[in-house]
Amino acid sequence: MTPPSRICVARIGAAHGVRGEVKLWTFTEDPLAVRHYGPLLTEDGARQFEVTQAREAKGHLVATLKGIATREDAGQLNGIELYVEREKLPATAEDEYYHADLIGLAAVSAVGEPFGRVIAIHNFGAGDIIEIAPPQGATMLLPFTHAVVPAVDLAGGRVVIELPDEIDGDDPVSADA
Repeated sequence: MTPPSRICVARIGAAHGVRGEVKLWTFTEDPLAVRHYGPLLTEDGARQFEVTQAREAKGHLVATLKGIATREDAGQLNGIELYVEREKLPATAEDEYYHADLIGLAAVSAVGEPFGRVIAIHNFGAGDIIEIAPPQGATMLLPFTHAVVPAVDLAGGRVVIELPDEIDGDDPVSADA
């Protein structure tokens, strides 16, 4: 599987104040690193934004974006995800990966039984959640912890899932992985 060429590094939140600042939710190890990647792009690459100033706030940044000067302009950006070209990001170590690298991988049990495919990694504030889509039925949202996801095999195109006992049923989840 080819790694994505762009990686989502932030999401613009609500306007902050009256001078065009925005709340900026970053997905980088160092939240302020978004200032150093150059222009950040929308997913389709149609728009770009440059972070000219940023300061830490409780759980997010308060940022000034070049060309955004009013609260109304800032408010129209709420929810836009910002991406950077992968080559601008630090290389990962052998046992590391970006969350975006997991999207589309097969999700299998420790013995190789298929569950489905990874469709997203979420963080709603209490830690990372991995979303698995079986071929039929509702998706599974599981905590992205070492106990639940003990192995990631990028070369093999799969993640190993250990279902917690409280959701592990008698019927195995099937997939056409």
